[in-house]
Amino acid sequence: MTKPFTPNDLVRYIYREMTEGEQELLMQALHSDESLMQEYLDLLSTIENLNQLTLKPSEKVVKAIKSLAHSTGLQKV
Repeated sequence: MTKPFTPNDLVRYIYREMTEGEQELLMQALHSDESLMQEYLDLLSTIENLNQLTLKPSEKVVKAIKSLAHSTGLQKV
């Protein structure tokens, strides 16, 4: 009987947080289970999209930080 793998297992595999034995079992499962492979590919795509995001604080947040820094004498950081 094959071990049912979870999305959590796929994330551990992607980030190389599995033992060699676990990796081998998951690779075998990926080759034989089309839906698991699709879930793996979807996760890879999602991670790639997240890695491409550029996060930027709003102007309101930047002003609040500058104001707080100015009030505490830290404006020249």
